[in-house]
Amino acid sequence: MSQATLRTDRITLVPLSDEHLEHEIELDADPEVMRYLGNGRARSREEVEVLHRRRLAVASRVAGLGFWAGLVDGEFVGWWILEPPTRTDQGPVEGQAELGYRLLRRRWRQGLASEGARELMRHGFEDLRLTRIFAETMAVNTASRATMSAIGMQHTRTFHMDWEDPLPGSHLGEVEYAISREQWLAHRAGTP
Repeated sequence: MSQATLRTDRITLVPLSDEHLEHEIELDADPEVMRYLGNGRARSREEVEVLHRRRLAVASRVAGLGFWAGLVDGEFVGWWILEPPTRTDQGPVEGQAELGYRLLRRRWRQGLASEGARELMRHGFEDLRLTRIFAETMAVNTASRATMSAIGMQHTRTFHMDWEDPLPGSHLGEVEYAISREQWLAHRAGTP
């Protein structure tokens, strides 16, 4: 199964490709967007070019998973990801994926992160038959945690990673939120 183009009421999610590189560079060049990521600073063009290749490679690891560029009225707003687990503490690759999203700052607080994330969860559970989707962020990243909660994910653990150059707030750890296919079906049906 190749990576599908997905749609919501406002967003068209297309598989990430080389034509999106300039948008990725713009996104990662904003220090506020990068505040809780990597070393917490804007990335150079060269750094983003390397990461772009890695992002494209995700789609070849597990059928149907990968990065998507989000477009609203044809304009790039950010990217979303469903990626197989990469660390042993995240559990087995089969049947689960990590959800992520990154939006241009001018598109924050418009409900786009959760709208795109809900569609990726639908795709993961309905189309790909995943059994679990999880997301991670720094414990201090309250905006991302609010999005995870809003889409029905629940906090499952707080954990600590060893960082070479820890960001402010790293001492509070990282958090994982997750939702199983059964929980997603119940949440979607409106039952507790």
